[in-house]
Amino acid sequence: MRQAFNQFATATARLAGHPFTFLFACVAILVWALSGPPLHYSEDWQLTVNTATTIVTFLMVFLIQNSQNRESCSVQIKLDELIRATHEARNSLLDLENLSEEELAAVLDRYREIAKSERAAGPVTQPKRTLQASENAR
Repeated sequence: MRQAFNQFATATARLAGHPFTFLFACVAILVWALSGPPLHYSEDWQLTVNTATTIVTFLMVFLIQNSQNRESCSVQIKLDELIRATHEARNSLLDLENLSEEELAAVLDRYREIAKSERAAGPVTQPKRTLQASENAR
């Protein structure tokens, strides 16, 4: 069931982001708006679009979140593999997403300092130095 839901969520997220879907939504709203005068802008007329948009929005939140979660996870795995496979990279960075906000902030501050010292050492166009070399320069 999970595989079927994942496939459905992926297809729906792709379809929802397609320009024709946006055009369809615009046409539907236009038809609804144009039907207002003949229906005397009744409560049923208003309720129709309110109910439809609420239901669609509610369901789309879950479908798009599912797609985003899987995409985020796959990107994280790919980044982890690049870190693991790069000789000079620090394997301690592999699971940063599991750190607390405070721990992440500390790591971010450390890398901002490294970037700041790298920029102070010369123009960005110079060949990159290794992280170890830039830390040893401090």
